Amino acid sequence: MKRASSLLFALAALLLGACGSSRGGDTPVYGYQVVHVYPHDPQAFTQGLFYQNGFLYEGTGLKGRSSVRKVELETGNVLERNEVPDAFFGEGIAPYQGRMVELTWTSGTAFVYQIAGLQMQSTFHYAGEGWGLTTDGKEFILSDGTAVLKKMDPATFTETGSISVTDRGEPVTQLNELEWVKGEIYSNVWQTNRIARISPADGHVTGWIDLSGLLGDTGGEQVDVLNGIAYDAQHDRLFVTGKLWPKLFEIRLVRK
Repeated sequence: MKRASSLLFALAALLLGACGSSRGGDTPVYGYQVVHVYPHDPQAFTQGLFYQNGFLYEGTGLKGRSSVRKVELETGNVLERNEVPDAFFGEGIAPYQGRMVELTWTSGTAFVYQIAGLQMQSTFHYAGEGWGLTTDGKEFILSDGTAVLKKMDPATFTETGSISVTDRGEPVTQLNELEWVKGEIYSNVWQTNRIARISPADGHVTGWIDLSGLLGDTGGEQVDVLNGIAYDAQHDRLFVTGKLWPKLFEIRLVRK
């Protein structure tokens, strides 16, 4: 009986090895179809982006040049703007109950704004670096450049949990700007043309979005890396841009 059980176990193991687990094989890769191209301020060093109530909200970086903005999608015009104090390098932004939180890179300081008018209301401190920020509607999710995303209480900004991000068992680092899209976390991977689609349940990468060639010829304009994801849930529209890019793109994903 023990021998029969052992044989059955060995056979099952062989079958699993041949077929792979439910996450075996290559991670799906998606390309893109450009739906629409919008103007984008080429002086905006985009660090954070989201879409709400018909407008884009953008956080920009670099010391002495950081700001938060309300932007008209169709024209790229900046309708409202608040400058970040020169000592700070602005990073990710995310909304919560009529407010907006903005991270800063290495200072451990966050700014809280009233979304209506972008007036700064308060500041608070947190541990570690701040890169990207998004929300699932209940908690904030923060990236700090590592393979671990932090879950934060929106009222106190205390850490409530974490998500270790992996692709086929390997850690995925350099996670940057974040966006919550249809129950997944989308993350720019710094210094690449890729966006990781991340399961918030266990952190595994469910797919990669390859945006190579999206910007095309810049005509000699100085641009930086892909960064900035926004999602219009009401109309199922996905927007992407980059640091110092003159364009913002609405895209549709296409499985490769």
